[in-house]
Amino acid sequence: MNKSTNKVLKSGIWYTVSSIAIRAVAIITSPIYTSMLTTDNYGRANIFNSYVEIFNIVTCLCVVYSIGRAKIDYGEKLDEYLSALQGLSSSFAFCVLIIVMIFRERISGLIGYEVPLVVAMFAYLVVYPSVQYMQEKCRFEYKYRENIAISLITCIGTVVLSIALMYLFNDRRYIGKILGTILPTFLMGTVFYIRLLRKGKLFYHPKYWRYALRIGVPMIPHALAMVVLAQIDRIMIKNICSDADAGLYTYGYSIATILAIFTNAIGQAWLPWLNEQLHEGSRERIRSMQKKLVLLGCFLTLGFITVAPEALMILAPRARAYWVAKWVIPPVALGTLAQYFYTNYVNVELFYKKTPIIAMSSVLAAAVNYVLNYLMIPRFGYIAAAYTTLASYMVLMLFHYIAVNHVLKEKVYSNMFMFTAMIICGGLGIAMCLLYGDGVRTAVTRYAVAFAALGIFAAVRKDDIRQLVMYIKTRRQNK
Repeated sequence: MNKSTNKVLKSGIWYTVSSIAIRAVAIITSPIYTSMLTTDNYGRANIFNSYVEIFNIVTCLCVVYSIGRAKIDYGEKLDEYLSALQGLSSSFAFCVLIIVMIFRERISGLIGYEVPLVVAMFAYLVVYPSVQYMQEKCRFEYKYRENIAISLITCIGTVVLSIALMYLFNDRRYIGKILGTILPTFLMGTVFYIRLLRKGKLFYHPKYWRYALRIGVPMIPHALAMVVLAQIDRIMIKNICSDADAGLYTYGYSIATILAIFTNAIGQAWLPWLNEQLHEGSRERIRSMQKKLVLLGCFLTLGFITVAPEALMILAPRARAYWVAKWVIPPVALGTLAQYFYTNYVNVELFYKKTPIIAMSSVLAAAVNYVLNYLMIPRFGYIAAAYTTLASYMVLMLFHYIAVNHVLKEKVYSNMFMFTAMIICGGLGIAMCLLYGDGVRTAVTRYAVAFAALGIFAAVRKDDIRQLVMYIKTRRQNK
């Protein structure tokens, strides 16, 4: 195994381990949140986070998407670029904050949260992007230890402060949850803002600003569309059904996206290597690696769907009202797999700086999601939103495939392999819902089916498994 591949594997392993550790903290504390918050308060706290994500897309101008390509184009001047980048985004965010301060009462009425929370949100958005910039810098420089440390500190700080503040705001505990979530990141963002500015010694640079805006601004519709796909369900459920249903959906959705720990970790390790291989024109190496990553994603997804009902009960042992959210998990997990797959195409579009294509595809998929939600949620309730999300992500995967292969005319991946894997995995995952009923017999049958499928998979891919085992043995012997 060559040096660059080894670097990717090592980085991916550590990202995965750290992501599991971070999520483990969230899992351990999840029963605390569900016991301290009613479903109404849980939904209200999480919808606030949805608004944060939406407004951050506009205030940061999406210039974070330019960092990967800037690493190639500017090389050793990356620190200068990052310093100027945060000068651009923080200046714009500060102007937005001033406007919000002037119209704070009206904005508070529109989004339904208290004025101090609205002001806190937009003050937070001035410095929050600096955390993203620092993490991107670490990722593209393969400094996974630093990136892991950032995530761990933020996670632990959020948990501790959230619990403490929920006790303080006993009558309105959602406020404590909200403040506990944004304060640790705000403090870390302030530290990184100063650190990046000292390192790069630039606040304004016209060349860097133009470069970032050319890539970033066309990504704003894309990022908004991604939030629509990920978050608008909750807002529509809240408006069409109730805060309680929004809380149930949010809880099931959050459990399902535990899968994203693994897929995101793989993607974080894969992207810097992919950019290097695209730059060198090594398409065969990309296709060979991508097939293995596709199979790994399918394996993780089906395994996750298998254990999801029991995992949900373990995470909320005293909150039986949340257990019904298990029906949300399979389609959302499959949607996460589709997202993992289509990101391959997005990475190619970003490499070639074709961000308007990304935006167009995402907006179309978001429109599909909104229309399906509008039609299905009133008829079938909040669980329908999970299936509309899956359908929208699969549509988005198709759009990005068309963009890369027929618009950009780039033949990078084994497309048939990836789409076939998505269809088979999707069918198996939805079929697994038939074994989501109550009772020990149903659970035993579900696990028996899963182990049989695992045996078949191991037999078919025995060469890849043998290669991985040999690699691990070699690594242990060389230590």
